[in-house]
Amino acid sequence: MKGKILVVDDEESLVRLITYNLNKEGFTTLSAYDGLTAYNLAREEKPDLIILDLMLPEKDGLEVCRQLRSEGINIPIIMLTAKDEEIDKVLGLELGADDYVTKPFSVRELIARVKAVLRRKGEREDLPAGEEKALVIGSFTIKPERYEIYHHDKLLDLTLKEYELLEIFLRNRGRVLKRDYLLEVLWDYADGANTRVLDVHVSKLRDKIEKDPKNPQYIKTVRGLGYKFEVEKDV
Repeated sequence: MKGKILVVDDEESLVRLITYNLNKEGFTTLSAYDGLTAYNLAREEKPDLIILDLMLPEKDGLEVCRQLRSEGINIPIIMLTAKDEEIDKVLGLELGADDYVTKPFSVRELIARVKAVLRRKGEREDLPAGEEKALVIGSFTIKPERYEIYHHDKLLDLTLKEYELLEIFLRNRGRVLKRDYLLEVLWDYADGANTRVLDVHVSKLRDKIEKDPKNPQYIKTVRGLGYKFEVEKDV
């Protein structure tokens, strides 16, 4: 597996440590030490993934993430956060970050997260065009080869992680999907930790597909277990 990774942090020693280990794994790396440079590099170089610190000069990580997503740039983003930045973690996820790693962290853990995100991204991109035809489920239409899901014939504006979550829900409609299962499949969390990541992504999906997100028609919470996706009768 190869890929180009943009590493952004104002601690140059940490950037060197991360890029050194990524290079050892065969990745190409780009470095930035402030948010403005990171934003420009992301737009110009189109990396496969961005490792993005929250606290940055010029532009903070949240603003970089918000601007990229507002421009339709859905490069996967793993945010680096401090232990006491719970609010910022949630804001980052709401703005479109795919995952976060809390400082101090193991470089091995970070690289494992990077590989997991790129593996899933690569599995999608390796599908030959037309290999999977559009799948109609109720009022939803999945076009796997394009990473697109339509609702009532309207294309949903989804990040990669939102697309993956909604696709899993649709393909497993009517089944209760446990939190641990979703966290392991989508984020490689095998111990049921970091459920906040899942909750935020579910909330974002509800905002995009539900008429009343507080009284959802499709994504039902099954207390103590996880979620169940209900759709109209398949057509």
